Amino acid sequence: MITHLRGKLVEKNPTDLIVECNGVGYFLNISLHTFAQISDKEDIFIYTYLQVREDAQTLFGFADKVERALFKKLISVSGIGASTARTMLSSLTPDQVVSAIHSEDVEEIKSVKGIGAKTAQRVIIDLKDKLSDIGQTDDVNKILTSKDNTHKEEALSALETLGYTRKQSEKVVKKILSNNPEATVEALIKLSLKNL
Repeated sequence: MITHLRGKLVEKNPTDLIVECNGVGYFLNISLHTFAQISDKEDIFIYTYLQVREDAQTLFGFADKVERALFKKLISVSGIGASTARTMLSSLTPDQVVSAIHSEDVEEIKSVKGIGAKTAQRVIIDLKDKLSDIGQTDDVNKILTSKDNTHKEEALSALETLGYTRKQSEKVVKKILSNNPEATVEALIKLSLKNL
């Protein structure tokens, strides 16, 4: 298994890269997220995943371990192939995917081209409890404890204490945050109470 490459960036496109290592050029399929993360510098280090099938061997490239781990989890879901997982990571950032799965946001996942309601629900059901090992990495911990998410979590905990279900509260809090991303915890709770 090829787990990473260190070499010279020969070509960079929104969907693929060519990296030369010791005279061998590797073609890597990438997401738009990885495309945005990789600089145009000649020297490159990129994490990879090699998918081996009967008819093809395909190499995928990732800017960080979190995206690669999430990609591997996504392709383990029935109905999600490598191209759909790559489209998902191009349409949404890894933190948005993790957040959508944790908050059971079917609409967010369904917004990805090629994913319907049933597949979105399957992604949530299959992965909701399987993302904890991804959560051990620093990058996802940063994602899960970003300012907005910290405020969101504090507000949700407070609303649960007040007797509202997490699922019910989460939709309202998410809607408030989308309209007012700088909302304080206090403002989130007050606005949520008005809408619950």
